[in-house]
Formats: sequence, C-alpha cells, structure tokens
Amino acid sequence: MAKLYFRYGAMNSGKTTALLQVAFNYKERGMRVVILKASIDTKGGDAIVSRLGVSCKVDHLVRPETDIFALIEADIEANGRPACVLCDESQFFTPAQAEQLFLVTVDLGIPVICYGLRADFMMRGFPGSTRLLELAHSIEEMKTICACGRKAMCNGRKVNGQFVFEGAQVAIDTVDAVEYESLCPQCWYREYRAFLARQKEKRPD
Repeated sequence: MAKLYFRYGAMNSGKTTALLQVAFNYKERGMRVVILKASIDTKGGDAIVSRLGVSCKVDHLVRPETDIFALIEADIEANGRPACVLCDESQFFTPAQAEQLFLVTVDLGIPVICYGLRADFMMRGFPGSTRLLELAHSIEEMKTICACGRKAMCNGRKVNGQFVFEGAQVAIDTVDAVEYESLCPQCWYREYRAFLARQKEKRPD
C-alpha cells in the first residue's frame, strides 16, 4: 500500500540532503521520481539546494493555488507513472495541498515523501505541516543538535546576528536578510527572554 510519509526536523537536520539521497537511490535503479517544491521558497530558484552544496532541479514548483493531485495526474499522462513523489519544504504547502498529497497515495497508489519543518521560529505550527501530521501514514523526526549539545527541536531566527521573535511567519534565509539556527527548547527560551528584555529597554518610560 502506498503511504504518505512526513519527515520533519529543525533547520540543519538534513531534510533536503535526505530527499536528494532518496531521489538518487530511485534513479540509480532506473525508476522515475517527481520532485515538488513550494514556489514560496525562492532559495535556489527551480532547484532544491542542500546545505552540503548538492542540488537538483525540481520537476514542478507548487504555487498556493496549485492542485497537486491534478498536477500529478497530468505528469503521469505526459511522462508515465513515477515510482515516488518527493516534496521539499512541504511546510509551505496549504492544508488543501496536504490533503491532495494524501489522495495521491490512496487514489493513485503512489508513495509520497514530504520533508519540512513542523513549526516556525515562534514555535507555531505551519498550516501545511499541521495537516500533514494529521494525515500522514508515517511520521518521522529527523534529528539535529543545538550548539549546547542538546537535541534541537526549535528554529531560531536571526536578524543582524541577534535572535528575533517577531515578524512574518515566512522569511527565507539567504533571501530575506534573515538566518536561522537550530536550538534546543532551553536555549530557545533563553534567547526569547533576552529578546523581551531588549524590547523592554527600547520602550520609553
């Protein structure tokens, strides 16, 4: 039975690298995969880029209005049935698109593996990820570590070298003048308190 897999982890946990490895394994055996990426992730343009420097062009950029189920049906008609659908940065998909990926597995019988973040820099769930967590047949956490050595579960956003805890949910590193760092909950909360203290100092008496 084809399944929907959601493999999530904090930044720098190797999600894109793992996707590229899975794609390589299929292709090495003569099997075709379809690689999708949310168009809102402008880093790399029409390619996915691992932090290790490995990259691969995607088959389709997915816009918020894209019907992924119809997209895969059209791809099958044009290119034949793929062995698997691989999705990068899947936290940026809409809840409806998460449901469409689920239907790709149950109606078309094609495995779908989604890689993405579970929550943003404020520890709030991305709508697409939340729906994937509800629908996925299999959920796997990809682990990484904080600078302190503990398991990193949180994503810290930095602007000008300082952690910030305000702003839009979506800001792409290397594109929107922000950077991210994986943090354990203890370090995330320490930085959050430091941010609140800085904000308090800026307020007039």
